[in-house]
Amino acid sequence: MRKPPILMPNHAAGILPWWPGMVALLLLFAAFSVLAAPETRDAGIEWGAMAMELFGGLALFLFGMEQMAAALKAVSGDRLRSILAKLTTNRFMGAATGALVTAVINSSSVTTVLVVGFISAGLMSMSQSVGIIMGANIGSTFTAQLIAFKITKAAYLMIAFGFMMQLLGRGDRVRHYGSMLMGLGLVFFGMGVMSEAMQPLRGYQPFLDLMQQMENPLVGILVAAAFTGLIQSSAATTGIVIVMASQGFISLEAGIALVFGANIGTCVTAILAVIGKPREAVRAAIVHVIFNVAGVLLWVAFIDQLAQLVAWMSPSSDGLHGAARMAEETPRQIANAHTIFNVINTLVFIWFTPQFARLVEWLVPDKPLSEEGIVLKSRYLDEELLSTPALALDRVRLEVRHMGEIVEGMLEGILPAILAGDREALAAIRRRDDEVDILYAYILDYLGKISKSTLTDKQTAEFLKLMEAVGELENIGDSIETNLVTLGMHRMQEGVAISPPTQRVLSDLHRVVSKAVKGAVHAVSQNNEMAAESVIRMKSEINKLANSAAVHQARRLVAKEPNRIAAYTIEMDIVEKFKRIYYYAKRMAKTVDANDSPTPMTPEQREQEAEG
Repeated sequence: MRKPPILMPNHAAGILPWWPGMVALLLLFAAFSVLAAPETRDAGIEWGAMAMELFGGLALFLFGMEQMAAALKAVSGDRLRSILAKLTTNRFMGAATGALVTAVINSSSVTTVLVVGFISAGLMSMSQSVGIIMGANIGSTFTAQLIAFKITKAAYLMIAFGFMMQLLGRGDRVRHYGSMLMGLGLVFFGMGVMSEAMQPLRGYQPFLDLMQQMENPLVGILVAAAFTGLIQSSAATTGIVIVMASQGFISLEAGIALVFGANIGTCVTAILAVIGKPREAVRAAIVHVIFNVAGVLLWVAFIDQLAQLVAWMSPSSDGLHGAARMAEETPRQIANAHTIFNVINTLVFIWFTPQFARLVEWLVPDKPLSEEGIVLKSRYLDEELLSTPALALDRVRLEVRHMGEIVEGMLEGILPAILAGDREALAAIRRRDDEVDILYAYILDYLGKISKSTLTDKQTAEFLKLMEAVGELENIGDSIETNLVTLGMHRMQEGVAISPPTQRVLSDLHRVVSKAVKGAVHAVSQNNEMAAESVIRMKSEINKLANSAAVHQARRLVAKEPNRIAAYTIEMDIVEKFKRIYYYAKRMAKTVDANDSPTPMTPEQREQEAEG
């Protein structure tokens, strides 16, 4: 294999999304404490200790959310793709599916990445994806609802039980559930630490005056949008808003405005995630932006009415009064407002999914075919999914299909180029192998990143089989580029003309081998055992055609024709190379066979099987 060209993979999605916000918040807090220092001496506030508690609690909160989401993905990741692929028969089912998947993986951006992959693979239309993206916003409110329960007293127990399940659990599933429980405990523990850190601010008038500014909807929306854009997590922003509400710092109306701003700020994540990505990804991000911004614009004039609605439907604390009552009731009311806002927006806009699809297709039109150059980027390998190995491995299968399409095109064109093509036709096929090498390098790099995750036994077996399958596919590309193209060049150099009867014999063998390669690619990309078995059963047909070709060539060897020795050598080499390509295709297909061991064969075993 020739060394593939230098690649420039996109690593933006792998950066921790919340650290810029932590730094910005720390600088803002430090500036505020310096400016307010003379006034706070009398208030008795120790800013250093408060800052340590506040940021320590925020770090625990964010880490707990990340650990809980990772465990949820590990437990349910194998089912997420099938759920998204099957339950999108109409726009309403698509919205429900998007909500369910996002609630499980705690990331609307991951749901959007999955949708983009389905669109690119032709498994889903742009119109179908709009409903899923809308539903993802509903699913993102699950975390806020969870946080609003404020069961901070149980945090230590959840952390302890979760740790014990991780330490003593014998199966992967038990350990994942332990990690999920421990992450949830850390979320509530971090909330408790932040809440206690903020208590001294209850009597600090400058801070209360600052919070009073949030009553202005425009100010609240802008502040929350900027903060969410920095930390790239609307769930974290909403959690912090609920913590402040639990201390009585903000009113319900101010909390709703901040939640609206978080919905706009999360669009920054979608925009950053699609930089340099295919047009389907850009369109999905634009749907996300339009839906979120339009939803806020629809509601910004009705914040008071929304506040009245959630106050009426949420639990009340009649035994409390004043700030104590507000601190008890407002967190649940904010979480409910967040959910109602997204549910009603989805119910309003879901009737216009075809219009949304047409709008984004108009805003981001397809490139003319003439602009499509050599494939230098993978189509499906998104680093956003690396935290969910089951979904990442599924993306490798889709990328194998992408790579397989190029190999199939090379194989389709090689026989006509050998038999009657010129040097340019053969050179064009050789150049296509550069594309195969690029995608091969991308897939290996992506598989290497997957291997750094914690894989179950089933995922490890799938990982090894995919490694072998993509290697066999690359071997097919190399065999075409190195061996068959070279035979075509020899045919021109020797001035050999292939007779029509021989062309028909070679064409029959070429047709069946091409069918085997397509079947193997389909089997691996779709994990289709029936397709794999069909490829494996083609061995007898391939051997029969190869033997028939050998008999035909033996008869022609004694014929009185010019260059018959050279013609015989080239023609028999073509037959042998086609048999070798089928061998690689059969090896690919065997990686899908459930009863086949993922352990690679030794070189001796490979040679024996190839000869058999």
